[in-house]
Amino acid sequence: MYRAHVREEDEKVQALKEHLLETKQLAEGFGAKLGLKHVAGLAGLLHDLGKYSDRFQTYLYQAVWEPEKTLFKRGDVDHATAGGRLLFEYYHTKAQTPHEKLLAEIVGNAIISHHANLHDYISPTCESDFLRRVQEKELPEYDLAKERFFADTMTKKDFKHYVTAAISELTQFMTLDPTQTFFLTKYIFSCLIDADRTNTRMFEDQVQEEKPLKHHRLFAHYHDRLLNHLAALQNNSKAQEPINVLRAKMSKQCELFAERPSGIYTLSIPTGGGKTLASLRYALKHAQQHHKQRIIYIVPFTTIIEQNAQEVRDILEDEGHILEHHSNVIEEEETGDEPDDGVITKKEKLKLARDNWESPIIFTTLVQFLNVFYGKGNRNTRRLHNLSHSVLIFDEVQKVPTTCVSLFNEALNFLKEFAHSSILLCTATQPTLENVTHSLLKERDGEIVHNLSDVSQAFKRVDIVDKTDQPLTNEKLAEWIQTEVSSWGSTLVILNTKSVVKDLYERLKDSPFPIYHLSTSMCAAHRKNQLAAIRELLKEGTPFICVTTQLIEAGVDVSFKCVIRSLAGLDSVAQAAGRCNRHGEDQLRHVYVIDHMEEKLSKLKEIEVGKGITGNILTRFKRKPEKYEGSILSQAAIREYFLYYYRKLDVNLNYYVKEVDKEMTKLLMSLNKENSYVTYYQKKTGTAFPLLLNGSYKTAAAHFHVIEQKTTSVIAPYGEGQEIIAQLNSDEWLDDLSQVLKTAQQYTVNLYPQEMESLIQENAIVRHLDGMVFELKEGWYSDEYGVDMTGEGGMGFMSW
Repeated sequence: MYRAHVREEDEKVQALKEHLLETKQLAEGFGAKLGLKHVAGLAGLLHDLGKYSDRFQTYLYQAVWEPEKTLFKRGDVDHATAGGRLLFEYYHTKAQTPHEKLLAEIVGNAIISHHANLHDYISPTCESDFLRRVQEKELPEYDLAKERFFADTMTKKDFKHYVTAAISELTQFMTLDPTQTFFLTKYIFSCLIDADRTNTRMFEDQVQEEKPLKHHRLFAHYHDRLLNHLAALQNNSKAQEPINVLRAKMSKQCELFAERPSGIYTLSIPTGGGKTLASLRYALKHAQQHHKQRIIYIVPFTTIIEQNAQEVRDILEDEGHILEHHSNVIEEEETGDEPDDGVITKKEKLKLARDNWESPIIFTTLVQFLNVFYGKGNRNTRRLHNLSHSVLIFDEVQKVPTTCVSLFNEALNFLKEFAHSSILLCTATQPTLENVTHSLLKERDGEIVHNLSDVSQAFKRVDIVDKTDQPLTNEKLAEWIQTEVSSWGSTLVILNTKSVVKDLYERLKDSPFPIYHLSTSMCAAHRKNQLAAIRELLKEGTPFICVTTQLIEAGVDVSFKCVIRSLAGLDSVAQAAGRCNRHGEDQLRHVYVIDHMEEKLSKLKEIEVGKGITGNILTRFKRKPEKYEGSILSQAAIREYFLYYYRKLDVNLNYYVKEVDKEMTKLLMSLNKENSYVTYYQKKTGTAFPLLLNGSYKTAAAHFHVIEQKTTSVIAPYGEGQEIIAQLNSDEWLDDLSQVLKTAQQYTVNLYPQEMESLIQENAIVRHLDGMVFELKEGWYSDEYGVDMTGEGGMGFMSW
């Protein structure tokens, strides 16, 4: 028997034939969702073909039973290339059709890359890493592995029939459009990664069969519970107030709209209009009507995940099926092409843990969503196939980073056009994503809310007071706040940078009023506790001050008596206004817009540009308020803002990669004749480029970060964080690994490279599990600031 894996616990062997056929079967199920059953199955069938070599079998045997012998070291035996080479050898000759060649390129790349990232078909050096692997790399026992595969796993005759079916699927699915081929390759790669890891985990957990989760009945139960909750609200004494009547009307509109076919739609309910429950009502009804497999909420900040997920759990009365996915607790290391594969060690179990978004309702971030398509690391890509046949709700969609706009639009277009997903863009400030070069294919008449201008006017609860004529320092701002807070009541101050927020907090700490500070330097559980305390004070009507960055703006359900917002994009001003008099407790309250002198925005280009455009619109509003329907936050003003904003930042929308002097869209989605790398290759070699595809997938992934700098997740010593660290270091945690990792997300902080490096040098970071999990030592985390770079953090200090 040829071995695929050996379980470290009991030295049980998984036969290679079983692993290949079972991975094929799982991949077929994932691929069938797009009509690509055999294309995905082919990747599963061939991915470990190289393990039929004597070299691999000897390596695996010695690793388990003769560790003192080191005939082959880690990385010596290439088992991933053989399957890709077989496809290229059989189906990429001059005689083959374009779709046969395409199959060899798409599936071949998935196979050779299944322990790393997808390879470049052509790289910035104008060479092909893909061709190097499938044509040039030395494989001493390739012919032997092929022979054993056809003898042990599938006959040549059956194999050719299987490939014919795959080619037929590919022919029906697509043309040779480079945007389609990029997403198709990613999708097949996702199917393979999830199938391979799932089958290996099943062997490790001694599970014979894993039935696919059926969520349709669950959605029906959820829908009934939501309608019961909404009906109960109608019995409330305030149900007939005009605002609540309007909320109920918009919620009903979502229910009716859900019957429409899948597409890209907008839900522009004003802030405080019940957007979360209205969008959930649409999603649950649409999922039943159109047989969707899951509902995924994508939000810009983790603060919204915590709040919205809990609200949904409470209403649907289900704690177990609603997943919060904040970030990757596990750092997926760069292993090269051949990791230590075959022996299922503790470290390997981390990679195999369920982390593939199979829950019926998922709350995740925009960073995680974009990483699925464009980020490096198989853990990210693994989730992609579960985005198909789903309802995706983008909350506060205006927060898509400018550099990612084109990539975001193309991903949504693929999900709509090919992956049978329905997409809802939720925000009171809809960005004009349909008016850029890589435009979003929104549906015509796709806005759910009727008479949007009238609705916006009905929800008006604040006056925007423009105080930008006299720029303020923190010193002056602190004096003003301390003078007025007793008359204002609860006061929220939102500034643009963490440094000025922290400085203002320090200046206000000695105030006779309670003072709170919120920061992304705090873990989710910490912010959640801070917000709970803030809500208690808001409920009591106690005057107090909260100083924060924009993290509070997008969707956090709090209602202050007064808000001060440092000048930024008009969408940010509108979102800040949504934290003031949110539920219409008073007739009108003030939101002050100030110009802060001490904010350094040169490295925050989007905020800087947005600030300038908003300043210009404020000036025009003073002259001609009727142009904006008498409101600086009108639909007309917001649309004008985004049109100027995207025009001003047009050169940034395609994600320019300075290291290779090329836009990300060009690296991934160019025709051969438009690709400068292909042109240079042909001039240099005097021959036509031999591949149909030319994407630089590995290069693009290496340089892609949703935020400018890649962050590292570190578990903080806050609350249960310490207990989680203890679990990760014990021998008992593995049975419930997935749950431990989910819980750990509440206690992680994402650190920038310079912060991480500084903390490592101060010996403040502890590495666990071969550097895959990081812990922040006590003393480097405080109740006031979260991560404390001074090392003087203390727990137990209250903010006032």
